[in-house]
Amino acid sequence: MGKTVNKQRPVNLDLSTIRFPVTAIASILHRVSGVITFVALGILLWLLGLSLSSPEGFNQAAAIMGSFFVKFILWAILTALAYHIVGGIRHLLADFGFMEETMVAGKRSAMASFIIAAILSILAGVLVW
Repeated sequence: MGKTVNKQRPVNLDLSTIRFPVTAIASILHRVSGVITFVALGILLWLLGLSLSSPEGFNQAAAIMGSFFVKFILWAILTALAYHIVGGIRHLLADFGFMEETMVAGKRSAMASFIIAAILSILAGVLVW
């Protein structure tokens, strides 16, 4: 009834030898930054609600924001948001046909998005600290 197929396909189980192109890295990071932004939205809304609840709540929120660890988390959230926005604009430009659909143009736009996001990350660090 069933036929056994013996395919001799190569299997690469050594994950350290896999090299993703820069466009794949940009796409994966765009998705990761979207998840980070989604989770961070809940944290930021909780903090906003706490700060608006009462004068004591505002003081408590200000005390929470004074910690170095919390400032680092806020910087990471802003960096993820900045990269997600830059990556989204990159995808929109490609979808609307403002960029060529070639591998060279994809690599250039991915590298440009990395550079712009790095600059925005530095500016976010200046804003937070």
